[in-house]
Amino acid sequence: MSTTTTTPSTPGEAAVVGRLSTLDRFLAVWIIAAMAAGLLLGRFVPGLNTALDSVKVGSVSLPIAVGLLVMMYPVLAKVRYNETGRVLADRKLLITSLIINWVAAPAFMFALAWIFVPDLPEYRTGLIIVGLARCIAMVMIWNDLACGDREAATVLVLINSVFQVFAFGALGWFYLQVLPGWLGLPTTSADFSFWAITASVLIFLGIPLLAGFLTRTIGEKAKGREWYEGKLLPKLGPWALYGLLFTIVLLFALQGDSITSKPLDVARIALPLLVYFIVVFAVGMVIGRALNLGYAKTTTLAFTASGNNFELAIAVAIGTFGVTSGQALAGVVGPLIEVPVLIALVYVALWARKRFFANELLPA
Repeated sequence: MSTTTTTPSTPGEAAVVGRLSTLDRFLAVWIIAAMAAGLLLGRFVPGLNTALDSVKVGSVSLPIAVGLLVMMYPVLAKVRYNETGRVLADRKLLITSLIINWVAAPAFMFALAWIFVPDLPEYRTGLIIVGLARCIAMVMIWNDLACGDREAATVLVLINSVFQVFAFGALGWFYLQVLPGWLGLPTTSADFSFWAITASVLIFLGIPLLAGFLTRTIGEKAKGREWYEGKLLPKLGPWALYGLLFTIVLLFALQGDSITSKPLDVARIALPLLVYFIVVFAVGMVIGRALNLGYAKTTTLAFTASGNNFELAIAVAIGTFGVTSGQALAGVVGPLIEVPVLIALVYVALWARKRFFANELLPA
């Protein structure tokens, strides 16, 4: 499950919390502290946001990019790549994931944006962009903490990445111009950069994926799987959470002043996001349970559907509408809500495992 724990043979052994390391056990506390630290730094350290944003990878701050790569690498090093074939053979999982991610979730966010902020077109557009950016990075952390299926998560994230490159611009055009026109609503013009989207996928997924794959392949070949999973992974594992906390601090420092100076606007943006994350996650869990996918795949389905690619959403919003735009603020509020909500949903998933999947074994 986590960076320093062992997998029990049955779910009826020690309680989940009791098996966690100190780092994992108080993860929610560390995340809240990291968010608070970032907001305070961004608010009270003059010029910090400018300094963080001065060096970029594509449209994303270089320090944040480094944090994301550090976060992703240990998780992807855990994946047993020779087992991904079983995921590709599971058509129920793949088709369900595609429908939720690329049909249901964007449509739901579109509806929420118009319901909650019909009078604020910039925030509405920003929310719709968040809904279109399917998660390809941080979802691996939530899935791993919740004992989801790592191989399934990797495959679904790869599929989302391919769809993201080719579908993001078309869906943006549809939800910002075509569908509002059909419904007699105001439309928004937006020109999404194909290369910005491609760069986001290659940087935030391609680099750590290649590194993780090579680490496992070379490590197992040199020392064997027992050494790799018993000795090396426990040393690499904590760096995923260090990277997560580092990224959160920087992300909130980058926009700390904007967030703290507009609390009412943040609250209006936050409410539809809160509804979105909770409802999409719940739908994923219910559908996975109904399809008898098992706990691990059901959890992976729910997290890959409910999480969003905030780094892409922010980059697109800033690149298209400007760093001070309402669209950019909506993109930044995305992780402000997503991070605490999804870490809470990790605990919900673990509770659901004991309540609805009690006869299953945890994945290795």
